[in-house]
Amino acid sequence: MKTYKLLVLAVLLISEVSLSQVSFDDILSADNDANWLSYSQNLFNQRHSGLDQVNTDNVDELELQWVWQARSLEKFEATPLVVDGVLYTVQAPNDVIALDAATGRIFWTYNHEPAPARTCCGRVNRGLAILGNTLFMGTVDGRLLAIDARSGNLIWNTEVADADALYSITMPPMVVEDKVYIGTAGGDLGIRGYVAAYDVNTGTEIWKTYTIPGPGEPGHESWSGDSWITGGAAIWNAGAYDPEANLVYWGTGNPAPDWDGRSRLGDNLYSDSVVALDADSGAIRWHYQFTPHDEMDYDSTQVPVLVDRQWDGRQRKLMLWANRNGLMYVLDRVSGEFLHGKPYVNVNWMSGFDESGRPIRAPGMVPSVEGTIIRPHVHGAINWAPTAYSPKHDLYYVAHWEDSGIMAIEGQFPQALGVNRRQTTMGDVALEPFLNNNEEARGVIRAYDPDTLDAVWEFDLGNITWGGVLSTDGDIVFGGGKDGYFVALDATSGELLWKANLGGQVNAAPMSYAVNGKQFIAIAAGTALFTFALPD
Repeated sequence: MKTYKLLVLAVLLISEVSLSQVSFDDILSADNDANWLSYSQNLFNQRHSGLDQVNTDNVDELELQWVWQARSLEKFEATPLVVDGVLYTVQAPNDVIALDAATGRIFWTYNHEPAPARTCCGRVNRGLAILGNTLFMGTVDGRLLAIDARSGNLIWNTEVADADALYSITMPPMVVEDKVYIGTAGGDLGIRGYVAAYDVNTGTEIWKTYTIPGPGEPGHESWSGDSWITGGAAIWNAGAYDPEANLVYWGTGNPAPDWDGRSRLGDNLYSDSVVALDADSGAIRWHYQFTPHDEMDYDSTQVPVLVDRQWDGRQRKLMLWANRNGLMYVLDRVSGEFLHGKPYVNVNWMSGFDESGRPIRAPGMVPSVEGTIIRPHVHGAINWAPTAYSPKHDLYYVAHWEDSGIMAIEGQFPQALGVNRRQTTMGDVALEPFLNNNEEARGVIRAYDPDTLDAVWEFDLGNITWGGVLSTDGDIVFGGGKDGYFVALDATSGELLWKANLGGQVNAAPMSYAVNGKQFIAIAAGTALFTFALPD
């Protein structure tokens, strides 16, 4: 009996993780490269690591260090967090795992068994947030959880949305000061989207802001009849924060019904938009709508990238955005002013922008009875996967589809091009090729000049990609695609420096961290997390 008690005590001791308190200043810091403290490394979402131990001279020596195999067969779309050598990730739909970031040894697992919930595109989760010693996770049954990062014990559990009303949560939360923010998915199913802020200590709601204006609110007239009540405009991906402007930013999803706009005449604000909210009150300070009256399911839920740089001869606070609709943008993130925009893939649905930055719809480029070929595809030029910006090279890196298109038929789901008209499901883990013919979509990683939005270089992935990218001070861009290859490219030229086939589709974005001075590169592929480093 004594031996048994000692064994139990030993198990409890090694399952307790020792780590320092993560302050909000730590999360804001651009100099804490050993850790990875938010979804895209910092709240500017530049997804750039200042680590350079792995660089263009030695990246071809990368070796697999450890693999963690999830028990879930769902898509693996999460980006881990790393704090003081402890890696935290999510096993879909809603298990949290704490691992030794150097060896992959499991410290603890927290299991949340969600109530039955309907989602459009899988029971997925894209990651966590942290503050102090508390992890935060949204769940597919519409809840926000606070979990002790040291022990894996639940601290509080708050209902954000009613899963029975077709709401769900798939996004990583975001922490700002004493608030944790979370948004609601379910736009394809006919919800009224919103984002809400909660007290980090108690889980008490502080404010809630709907992404569809109600009666008497500006923009309500952009919805015909009662269509606003179930108009979609979900928030289901990571946000950004500017501490000087005290603004939080999110992209919003499609209006509902997504491919038939006859019941929701008007621009349908604030669907397919970026919204800038006061971080303290939730008041909408400005918005920009990328695709007014969308009938192609062009969710604008891409991750906002914030950059401080020269624009037109003076320093500006900018936002870079490669959109699902095939257009790339530069916006002033304080005022929302449209500064520049242009197609970055083959686009035929618009012919330019008016003086205010509103896209001009090309004649006839709408769903029709006989079918209209519209580019890009309903899955977009890019979908939800995050992009990267290198302050070292002043380049914007995007993994996306080129030459994608779809047959838009009035009142029906768009039909695939190609002889067999078969569609890949969004983020499917299967390695089956997407290509129907030589003219259909292909995957590329490109570097763009933020001044002109022109491509500087391109690496052809061949098959399409659902994955994101990472840039580093080692002058490398990492990314991957549907065929399971993980690649390292020269950040200035796009030259292939190294690749590894991981045996599973890349549905997530890479990240980097260091433990005891050793740099690691991690990427999820298939249903496993792979971690690489240079040999000792």
